[in-house]
Amino acid sequence: MPDSLVPVFQLYGETRQWPTPDLLHCESIPERSRRHDWRIRPHRHADLCHLLYLAEGLVALELEGGNRSLEAPQLIVVPAMSIHGFHFSPDTQGHIITLSRPLVERLQAHLDSQSGVLSKPDAHALGTTRHHGRIATLVEQIDDEYRHPALGRSHLLEALVEALTIETTRLAETTARQPSRARPRQRDKAREHLQTYQTLIEAQFSQQPSIEHFAEQLGVTSAHLNTLCRRLAGRSALQLLHERLLLEAKRQLTYTNLTIGEVAEGLGFSEPAYFTRFFKRLTGLPPKDFRRRQEADAAGRKQQ
Repeated sequence: MPDSLVPVFQLYGETRQWPTPDLLHCESIPERSRRHDWRIRPHRHADLCHLLYLAEGLVALELEGGNRSLEAPQLIVVPAMSIHGFHFSPDTQGHIITLSRPLVERLQAHLDSQSGVLSKPDAHALGTTRHHGRIATLVEQIDDEYRHPALGRSHLLEALVEALTIETTRLAETTARQPSRARPRQRDKAREHLQTYQTLIEAQFSQQPSIEHFAEQLGVTSAHLNTLCRRLAGRSALQLLHERLLLEAKRQLTYTNLTIGEVAEGLGFSEPAYFTRFFKRLTGLPPKDFRRRQEADAAGRKQQ
């Protein structure tokens, strides 16, 4: 199927905006797939990576052109840009952990070659391997920390995901000699340009360079950059930059005591009023109201 015909989702089976200030999202498989009659049609993500832990049940998996039926326990890795779809049995139990691109890049910088497993679409049978218990425990800990935030939450979540990545690498090594039916497709030039553009965004978003500046760094025209972003990511080049700015704004409003003006200045806005208009246009809330809502939500979770 041509890339232009494959829908681009921003979360598991959804086109809605990334819903959290966190760099990862965790939910049970039944939470979302039950709403879709246990079937998630083939799609891809421009900037998200899935780690799907299947604890019980069956799944018909479509991954990068390969189709197979898998029985739990399994760990499925779906990198950014990989076309994937799921049809779960109604008795399925497990979790899906979605990693944002900034988090994947942090892992790649910190773990080097040990994070390579996050760029290889595949399914790994756990069975009686010694990795099963560790992976199940890590997924359970990530889910618990995600749902019950406490002091040091973001640091602990990243540490747990780092440990999960290492365990996944070890698991992949034990099955490396087994033939995989879900082989990654050859990267074309457009995908490479998109990946490079996203890396440039991660390094420079707080400076808010122009799209023309990004295009010059890539050696393409701004029109070409916009075209490939819309085709592969479903958003314009400017929207991708703004989404990264918004994510960082949400993180700082949620997890720091910086003033609105300090957040605005740190993200390259010339004045707080411009930042406030930007934030409200994309979220429907002024930054001050967003922060109050996050504080109220956190207080409510602590009382549960």
